[in-house]
Amino acid sequence: MIEIKSLGDLSLQVSFGNQISEKIQREIQQFIRGLEEANIKGITEWVPAYCTVAIHYQPERISYHDLKSWVKRIYTSSANKMDDEQRLVYEVPVYYGGATGPDLAYVADYHQISEKEVIQQHTSKEYLIYMMGFVPGFPYLGGLPPSLAVPRLDHPRPSVKAGAVGIGGNQTGIYPADVPSGWQIIGITPLKLFDLERPSPFLFSAGNYIKFYPIDWNEYKRIQQVTAMKVYQLKTYKREFTNDCD
Repeated sequence: MIEIKSLGDLSLQVSFGNQISEKIQREIQQFIRGLEEANIKGITEWVPAYCTVAIHYQPERISYHDLKSWVKRIYTSSANKMDDEQRLVYEVPVYYGGATGPDLAYVADYHQISEKEVIQQHTSKEYLIYMMGFVPGFPYLGGLPPSLAVPRLDHPRPSVKAGAVGIGGNQTGIYPADVPSGWQIIGITPLKLFDLERPSPFLFSAGNYIKFYPIDWNEYKRIQQVTAMKVYQLKTYKREFTNDCD
């Protein structure tokens, strides 16, 4: 069941639980599709997170109680639908190690494995994109192998490069811009995660997956150049539907 509560006079929060899980993420995606289909007048936007969805609305067009009733109906309807939609898996090239992956050796040493094994494990998973946030284009990913989890830096770096791929605790992610970071940086992708000149500024979307694959420095530079020319085609494949959720 969901919990609905007010977030002031312009928004409400729908809570789907208190655990980060693929099951809850799917429920949220189903609910959002229901919101889109309902096209409720007065809603200005919704913001999904790990376990919640914040819905912002105009009280002069729809009251809190009416919106709450809509939310309950949409949740009931969406919960009864079979989620058989295929998800996309975005294939993300990464140049691991070197000056742009300065913490790869630390991750290897921390787990007493080789750098090659770190790369192999990091590229072996399909990571679910739970939500987008922090900075525009940043994907919050789930599914990092526990054998790669490492502590964050004691003193965050003032800035990491756009495209930096890092591990922080039990999470991994990609930085879309030059921003401060306390994560262990193990590589970099030449892809541009956020671009206002694209029809869809975000390269990725929540509910889909990311699969990393390793490239060498020459391939990194080639893709970087093609990306700058805005002709790079992001590789994807469809992930078969499964009811097995974490």
